[in-house]
Amino acid sequence: MSPRVTGLWRHPIKSHGREALTRTRLTAGATMPWDRTWAVAHDAAPIDGTDWAPCANFSRGAKAPALMAINAALDEATETLTLSHPDLPDLTFQPDADPQALIAWTKPLMPEGRAHSARIIRVPGRGMTDTDYPSVSIGNMASHRVIEARLDQRLSEKRWRANIWFDGMPPWEEGDWIGRTVRLGGAEIAIREAVVRCLATTANPDTGKRDADTLSVLNEGREFCVYGEVVATGDIVMGDPIEVLSRWN
Repeated sequence: MSPRVTGLWRHPIKSHGREALTRTRLTAGATMPWDRTWAVAHDAAPIDGTDWAPCANFSRGAKAPALMAINAALDEATETLTLSHPDLPDLTFQPDADPQALIAWTKPLMPEGRAHSARIIRVPGRGMTDTDYPSVSIGNMASHRVIEARLDQRLSEKRWRANIWFDGMPPWEEGDWIGRTVRLGGAEIAIREAVVRCLATTANPDTGKRDADTLSVLNEGREFCVYGEVVATGDIVMGDPIEVLSRWN
């Protein structure tokens, strides 16, 4: 099988739901459109939403695993989101106009003894990725299947919250991409570093309950998937080919 794109995902609100796509357009120097456009700051976060901030400032699946079971659907024209969760009624709202609707909706999902969700922030011009530069994340389905085999357990790739998935290359091939540029469809991405994983991946994205010791079967650095920076604007469609290009570092 020749290497192909097999999954495209965006996460409109950081750690609060994912949405499958069939196509997207990546722009040089930007995150995937509508990916992590909003983020939920907790009440202990000393940030004002004017600039990028690290993940410790936000409500997220590492601390509140039930958040991992949220699905999202975004109406881009009206910036209206519909969120669903197996334990809650659906919520349709506009994050900028009614942020407290989300705070109230997720309250039953938040564990006791943790900082409480306080406000939604939106940084103009970029998504709130876990990197201090606008990034997209890429995962290899062959590597994912190795993790499944090590755990002797079927896993959804949604645990890893990657933007782009591909198949048709050997396991861990993506690690060799660091320092190289990769063409996916019409876009080109400079691969910069591995993704370091946290407890969020131990939660089942269908139930929001921790049920797999994913971190125990990763390497010492807990690395899985890679981060890249878009360097050439272009469209990506499901099934598009992948080509590894020149080294840039």
